[in-house]
Amino acid sequence: MAEFTFYTVAMSRGQISRWALHEAGADYEHVMMNWETRPETFREINPMNKVPALVHHHGGHDHVVTEAAAINHYLAETHPDKGLLPDAHEKAAYFRWLFFGAGPLEQAVVAQAMGWKVPEDKVGMAGFGSLELTLDALDSWLSANDWVAGQRFTMADTYVGSQFIWGLRFGSIPERPSFKAYVERLTNRPCYLEAIVIDQKIIDAAAAQSA
Repeated sequence: MAEFTFYTVAMSRGQISRWALHEAGADYEHVMMNWETRPETFREINPMNKVPALVHHHGGHDHVVTEAAAINHYLAETHPDKGLLPDAHEKAAYFRWLFFGAGPLEQAVVAQAMGWKVPEDKVGMAGFGSLELTLDALDSWLSANDWVAGQRFTMADTYVGSQFIWGLRFGSIPERPSFKAYVERLTNRPCYLEAIVIDQKIIDAAAAQSA
């Protein structure tokens, strides 16, 4: 039995955590599901019936982690020898932008895609303010730093970076020089390429079955 069981669906946020699994060099097996046919038993793992979900079989216990940002950081914690955790000087930026990506950035991108308009007098209440404000904040950081934690790749980049890879690919985040350069650095990583090949084969197989 593999140390980790990874539950995912093709063309989902699961791709974010598969990349993290490969960066960590984790011993894992995946359970692929369809959006329409996820087994009812999966709700015992994640009551929200969402993917990705990770089960860590450790010390005679099964530890469940959901939410891609949490999964990715958990993998860095359980594989400390891979150098994916921040050092003492990187920690502030690491957690700042990891949670910013999981909170304001994702909320702002989804709100834009859904056509949800925040009234001007409610911008502070919304938390993310506006898409422009969130992008300006990250643009300022990535114009001065190559990576989320500064000048070195860490696990936070698998999460925040995935937002930009998808955003630039599908047009939900407008292209800026710092974002484009960041995505180029990310997508040249061997572990990213390894993981994306696996997911692309799954997506192609699913498309062939439905054709």
